[in-house]
Amino acid sequence: MLRHIGRRRNFRHNIKLAALLCLIAGFVNIAGLFAFAVLTTNVTGHAAYFAESLAAGDFRLVRIIGLWMLLFLLGAFTTSIIIGRIGRNQVFAYTVPILLEIMILILNAVYGSHYDGSTRMQEVFAGSLLFAMGLQNSLVTMVSGSVVRTTHLTGIFTDLGIDLAAATHAAPEQKHGLQQRITLRLVIIFFFLAGAVAGGYLYPMLEHRIFFVPAGLLFITMFYDISRVRLKRVIRQIRHLMTA
Repeated sequence: MLRHIGRRRNFRHNIKLAALLCLIAGFVNIAGLFAFAVLTTNVTGHAAYFAESLAAGDFRLVRIIGLWMLLFLLGAFTTSIIIGRIGRNQVFAYTVPILLEIMILILNAVYGSHYDGSTRMQEVFAGSLLFAMGLQNSLVTMVSGSVVRTTHLTGIFTDLGIDLAAATHAAPEQKHGLQQRITLRLVIIFFFLAGAVAGGYLYPMLEHRIFFVPAGLLFITMFYDISRVRLKRVIRQIRHLMTA
């Protein structure tokens, strides 16, 4: 799911990636809204509030929202730097951003109960989630070759509309590719909404501990990819010994 890149990556890999990480993004988005009263998976809405606050002269809010947008950007930057330093083709390069995201989610689950509604606490908790979603969005973009986006739906709905319109007059040889793109867009939308619904349903029961859920899903994803790599290496070694 994460380890296949470039020519080794196919439609099935992108579907798996989109389904799981969109589920996590939708989950974190609604959990962050309920827990800290902030949308934490994209910066589009924050940009509008930033402009409104700037026009109104509310520079305290300008500073807060500007910090959140910067943290999302910093998360994307951090993933890119990590992968660039370790090496895009290294199997475990993509696990480091995931580990960082898991740690942030666990910290929110453990210490979220200390949130008192103050501006400073909101800055810290919401800002950490925006950083985590920046990590994830950059990771998914780099892994999928900019095919999959998991933390927002605006561009996805736009692309879906374009693809649906193109499908009405596409040549026969183009239909297969269009069908795959439409399916991928629908998977992204469905699982983002499914994550949001699940998060909204579970939050009253779990409250801030809800962040353990996406952290656990990410851990399973990382372990699954690493274990499959190791298993394939062991199988290759056994085959080599048997044929030697």
